[in-house]
Amino acid sequence: MVVFSCRSWVYESIATVIAPENIKGIARQRNEATRKLITRLASSDKRRLDNIVHGFHHEIFSKYNCMQCANCCRSLGPRITQRDIEVLAKTLKQKQQSFVETYLRIDSDGDYVFKQMPCPFLDGDNSCRVYQHRPKACREYPHTDRPRFYQLLALSAKNAEVCPVVYEILLRLEKMKI
Repeated sequence: MVVFSCRSWVYESIATVIAPENIKGIARQRNEATRKLITRLASSDKRRLDNIVHGFHHEIFSKYNCMQCANCCRSLGPRITQRDIEVLAKTLKQKQQSFVETYLRIDSDGDYVFKQMPCPFLDGDNSCRVYQHRPKACREYPHTDRPRFYQLLALSAKNAEVCPVVYEILLRLEKMKI
C-alpha cells in the first residue's frame, strides 16, 4: 500500500489495492457514513470543496492505472449523445443508423445507451478500441475533476461503488473537517 501525507493527515491509498469486483460491496458497507458525508459536504464551502477534491483527483489518478480496473467500462452504461454517435460512426466507418442499430438502445430516460455491458469497445486487456473518440460521458467519468463538484455529490456516492478512486476521495473527505 502507498502511504502519503496531505498536510497534517496521513492517508493510506486504498484505490490501488481494492479489487474492482469488490468495490461495490465495500462501498455499500459504508452507505450510512457516505450519506452523512454527502449531507455535510452539501453545506460546506463549495470553492474549498472543489479545490480539495480536484487535488485528490490529480494525486490519486497520477498513481492509479485505470486499465487494471476498467470497472466503469464493465458496469456503467454511459449516455450516448448525438455528437458521440456521429463521431463513433465515423470512426468505425459506419452510417449513423447502422451504428445505432448495432450498438445502442434507448433507456427509460429516453437516452441512447449501449445495448449491453460491458462496453462493446472494451478489449480483453481493458483497453478501449475507440479511446480517442470515446463518448463524452466516458471522457468525463468519474467527474471528480469537474467544476462545481458539489452538484455531483449524490452521483459521486453511486460512483464510489464502481470506481476505487472515487471511493478513496470520499474516504479522505470524511476524515477532513470541511
